Amino acid sequence: MLTITRKLEFDAGHRIPDHKSQCRNLHGHRYTLEITLAGDIIREEGSSDQGMIMDFSDVKAIAKSHLVDVWDHAFLAYEKDTAVREFLDSLPGHKTVIIASIPTVENLAKTAFDILKAAYQDRYGTGLRLQKLVLHETPNCWAEITADA
Repeated sequence: MLTITRKLEFDAGHRIPDHKSQCRNLHGHRYTLEITLAGDIIREEGSSDQGMIMDFSDVKAIAKSHLVDVWDHAFLAYEKDTAVREFLDSLPGHKTVIIASIPTVENLAKTAFDILKAAYQDRYGTGLRLQKLVLHETPNCWAEITADA
């Protein structure tokens, strides 16, 4: 299997409401997102993408429009964290993204995978698919999710 990977970064805030330590407080991270795509090489003669699985600039553009630009400089708030949601709602024009699960790096990676899986799905008729997503919360801590075989 041949794959390509594109890395992007964004900044976002979150909190883990019932965490036993510091993460229960409002804080933020410089997240690093690695997107790995699998698929057949584009063979169409004369195509700008000939010889590629997907042009890296297209990988970036899709990830930015569907996820990175949405989450960048936003607060990723757990839908059941009413205290934080009320506080954020009191800030005029604040960028808040409501997440259905507690915004741990594991849950954020799963949510990101689900969003991007649909965005990349077989765009060229070459079997293009999101194979793996890695989300680094810090340089030393991350979650990975891989497509089911």
